[in-house]
Amino acid sequence: EYPVDAISKRFRYDSSLVSALKDLEENILEGLKSKDLEEYLSGPFIVVIKESCDGMGDVSEKHGCGPAVPEKAVRFSFTIMNISVTNSKNGSVKIFEEAKPNSELCCKPVCLMLADESDHETLTAILGPLIAERES
Repeated sequence: EYPVDAISKRFRYDSSLVSALKDLEENILEGLKSKDLEEYLSGPFIVVIKESCDGMGDVSEKHGCGPAVPEKAVRFSFTIMNISVTNSKNGSVKIFEEAKPNSELCCKPVCLMLADESDHETLTAILGPLIAERES
């Protein structure tokens, strides 16, 4: 499935998303209480996600033995931008909004790989199954 010489660590997309939402559980509950929407504890929720694939630059760490490590790393991640609920009185109401959407602290990695961001063949081979998993 992966190119033979690729080094990567991939997490399941659904598990990563559930983990990120669990991390925000207190914020979600706080948002529901502040908007007086506690009856919507079980949802349905609308979650807006921003995905990104960034080159992380040179890693330049060489190991004494084993395979040669590429110079560059790439990260595929997502950020939960906002969460809202729909109610009969006010329509869609935001109960959470990421204050710093471009911060690395809110960025949840799904796949980290040692590859050059311009190597589209390797990126496609590694990220293809991940995208298919997301869309299923």
